[in-house]
Amino acid sequence: MRTIQAYRFALDLTPGQERDVLAHAGAARVAYNWALARVAAVMAQRAAERSYGVPDGQLTPAVSWSLPALRKAWNAVKQDVAPWWAGCSKEAFNTGLDALARGLKNWSDSRTGKRAGRPVGFPRFKSRRRTTPSVRFTTGAIRVEPDRTHVVLPRLGRLKLHESARKLARRLDNGTARIMSATVRRDGGRWHVAFTVAVERAERRPTRPDSTIGVDVGITYLAVLSTGETVPNPRHLTAAQQRLRRLGRALSRKTGPDGRTGRRPSHRWQRAADRLGRAHARVANLRRDGLHKLTTRLAHEHATIVIEDLNVTGMLANRRLARHIADAGFAELRRQLAYKTQWSGGRLIVADRWYPSSKTCSGCGTVKTKLALSERTYHCEACGLVTDRDHNASLNLAALAAQFDTAGSGPVAARGADQKTRQRGQAAVKREPGTAPADQTGTVPPQGGTTNRELTRAPIR
Repeated sequence: MRTIQAYRFALDLTPGQERDVLAHAGAARVAYNWALARVAAVMAQRAAERSYGVPDGQLTPAVSWSLPALRKAWNAVKQDVAPWWAGCSKEAFNTGLDALARGLKNWSDSRTGKRAGRPVGFPRFKSRRRTTPSVRFTTGAIRVEPDRTHVVLPRLGRLKLHESARKLARRLDNGTARIMSATVRRDGGRWHVAFTVAVERAERRPTRPDSTIGVDVGITYLAVLSTGETVPNPRHLTAAQQRLRRLGRALSRKTGPDGRTGRRPSHRWQRAADRLGRAHARVANLRRDGLHKLTTRLAHEHATIVIEDLNVTGMLANRRLARHIADAGFAELRRQLAYKTQWSGGRLIVADRWYPSSKTCSGCGTVKTKLALSERTYHCEACGLVTDRDHNASLNLAALAAQFDTAGSGPVAARGADQKTRQRGQAAVKREPGTAPADQTGTVPPQGGTTNRELTRAPIR
């Protein structure tokens, strides 16, 4: 199985190498801003001419914003715009032009309805101080040294890695991987290099090929599995909140930048900002590490995993729980499960957003019309079942795999969900638009209920 995979390593750069990387990142920003100003000026001129009643045939010629067109225009003027262009790799300028071409295409597709999701705004100019420095290399000498602790990039030369690249080097030596690009980026006060690699992965099967598991995520517990296991929520952001507040207060006492007066930040402000950034980066790394360990274990062990389609964006609108929901990383957990189940030979089934997993009895299938948020223990009046609310929801999610197998794949259809609570078995199985094929990812139809929305108001315990 051929997949596109990223390998990310921390770098230990010398002061001279860091200056070179910053110069390349600055070159990408200059090319981006120049091309954006050119496109925006032509669009504004055409809009003004239309307002004067100029016919369309006599308007200022439109400017193409495809990458080849932007690159051709830049090469024609780079000697005047950036006389120092020869000191940087051509890939630096191509990085900025490619980012603008992608941004303009996303904006155009969003306006015309070709791009789903939230509206995409018109690209903005990049600031030298607020933009994350980054440069991407797609051609030239890109390789991992035989000692596996150094990498070679065009014009930057030999860079030392903070850790060994043995996992990537083994695949490169065996011929099962090919480096497509390398991106150098500063994140959390540390430089990283990320290799985009085309990998030939061996076909794998989960250790339990007949196992089906339901995963109910929450705040009290990060995940409650249908097997009865509960995964505690580490709450890394909450644990680091006291330190973050202290670093934030220390930063506010320093002389920071002021765009109104043009005041530049002091060196002490910059050092305090770097300390605060490293603290936030540590929280993000801890969260990412915990989610990777959980999703890898689930994907390697179980053949079928069923989760809910949570409206995370809507849940973040709750100001009382927004920080805790963001700290849990629900969307990242689902994203990792989506590709790891494919790598492991399993499949991921996504229950519809309105499926009443918490209101349905896992024993007899009776659906409650209402379920108070304070009822953390599920009591079934029909069969007398008494169980934990979250465990009951995970059992219902696991049971949906059988319903998905019975309905088959079928064509892709809209969800058509509503907020009404209905009895079981009144809707056909459908797949969510944009998901993977039915043998890897499926979406179970709506059956009413607002159980996912309950999490936005659930108390923290």
